[in-house]
Amino acid sequence: MSSSTKWHKTLVIVLGLVLSVSWLYPFIIVLLGSFKTRSEIFTNTLFTLFLPEEPTTENYPRAYENLDFAQSFLNSLFITVVSILVIVVFSSMAAYALSRNKSKFSSAIYFFCAIIMLVPFQSVMIPLVSLFGSVGMLNRIGLIFMNLGFASSMSIFLYYGALRSIPQTLDEAAFLDGANPFQIFWRVIFPILKPTTVTVIILNAIRIWNDYLLPSLVINRDGMYTIPLQMYYFFGEYTIQWELALAGLMLAIIPIIILYIFLQKYIVEGVTEGATKQ
Repeated sequence: MSSSTKWHKTLVIVLGLVLSVSWLYPFIIVLLGSFKTRSEIFTNTLFTLFLPEEPTTENYPRAYENLDFAQSFLNSLFITVVSILVIVVFSSMAAYALSRNKSKFSSAIYFFCAIIMLVPFQSVMIPLVSLFGSVGMLNRIGLIFMNLGFASSMSIFLYYGALRSIPQTLDEAAFLDGANPFQIFWRVIFPILKPTTVTVIILNAIRIWNDYLLPSLVINRDGMYTIPLQMYYFFGEYTIQWELALAGLMLAIIPIIILYIFLQKYIVEGVTEGATKQ
């Protein structure tokens, strides 16, 4: 191994360590702060990595109670799971139709979907909420439809790239065996898309689970709030309950961490398939 190769390898390792620390730093701060008292948080400052002098677990049951965690967790879970299910079903079928249709019209629709990814939510926020409000859809069902709209472009982009790498001869063979287009997709093609599907699930689940702005505009009834909306309880006009807020944040991110641990091995493969065209 040449000296230049060793130097590049060392540089990559150092850069990887620096990036890892920078990404883990906020999580470690939240984790350590959740075991500190309010006075200790202000004494040691919130952004230091000092271990708690007198660790306490009282923040977690208090945060659980103040967040009405069981109800808000179920609300977040319902919205996230149903949104992901709808996104996967409609985006995968749309991408399949676009990838198998070789017309200029389908290509135009695909590029239109790709361009939509560049449109920020803030630019359509007010007219969207006004439109849904006029038809009585400012509720959880309306929020699910909004999530579908905002997530479809990226999801179709990923599925489309993966489908381009699947030979169309599989469709033709299944058709000769008597399968209709619906059966061809769900029984033959969709199982092959598992890595891409997992990637779509992870990327959208993280966004939907942690989203505050869109639910705050749509959901305005007690008992329907998601975890991010309930977290606002700790941030008052004159004071912030940092110890409870940090404990609440840990409770909120645990489900996503568990989901990521179980599915992370598919992410790189899914993103690679979604970004590659043959």
